[in-house]
Amino acid sequence: MTYTLSQITAAAEVLWPRSGAEEWDAPGLVVGNPAQSVSRVLLSVDVTAQVLDEAIDGGFDLVVSHHPYLMRGVTTLAEDTLKGALVAHAIRHRIALFAAHTNADIVARGVSDTIASRLGLLDVSPLEPTRFDPTIGHGRVGSLASPIPLEDFARLVSSVLPATAAGIRVAGRRDQTVSRVAVLGGAGDSFLAAAAASGADVYVTSDLRHHPAQDSVEAAKALGREFALIDVPHWAAESLWLANAEAQLAGIFEDAQIVVSGICTDPWDFVVN
Repeated sequence: MTYTLSQITAAAEVLWPRSGAEEWDAPGLVVGNPAQSVSRVLLSVDVTAQVLDEAIDGGFDLVVSHHPYLMRGVTTLAEDTLKGALVAHAIRHRIALFAAHTNADIVARGVSDTIASRLGLLDVSPLEPTRFDPTIGHGRVGSLASPIPLEDFARLVSSVLPATAAGIRVAGRRDQTVSRVAVLGGAGDSFLAAAAASGADVYVTSDLRHHPAQDSVEAAKALGREFALIDVPHWAAESLWLANAEAQLAGIFEDAQIVVSGICTDPWDFVVN
């Protein structure tokens, strides 16, 4: 049985309402005819040439990604440009592209909620609730079943993430006690203050820059408390959500094949110590 693309996008709007997206974001249908048939859906964090080739070779009709392929700064889709060439390739092979980004970050079973669940956090609540619903929002904060040293918690974080070249980075004393944990999928610089204010012992997120991270740790020390940071690969953390998205879509479209991409779209290949 096949479904229409508009049926898929309507279900996605219920799961990940676009009203929850940030103003700068561009989730939703990127490429595709709402009337076209869909029987195979590929899920991925990113749309890359390799992911599109996987979709073509696997006979997929739709790629649902977390990151919008066309988000900002695109003024041309000429085929001598990277974006234009990929979009044209997708259109020629009748593959639609759809994205659920910050609107999928904030919901129950969304990106941050998934990370919190995989880490076994209890009594979880949003780090920053939305204005319209206090039960959803950016990030999550919760507690471990039992306090553990920071180094052991960092190993737990590493164990739930898929392997990447860069691994994880930790700021904090190895034997520091961790009980309360804040997490946020994606780039988390802008939520450092919220994570510290939540009473978390450690904040797990991605793409932390030198100065914001340093200032956050120093500010905690000045207040006489320890506040650790764990910086994890952006792709690895967000990839955990794909299994939830797969289950949710498969529960709605029982006769469609919903598949999580096997391609790692983390951009880093190796590190030199």
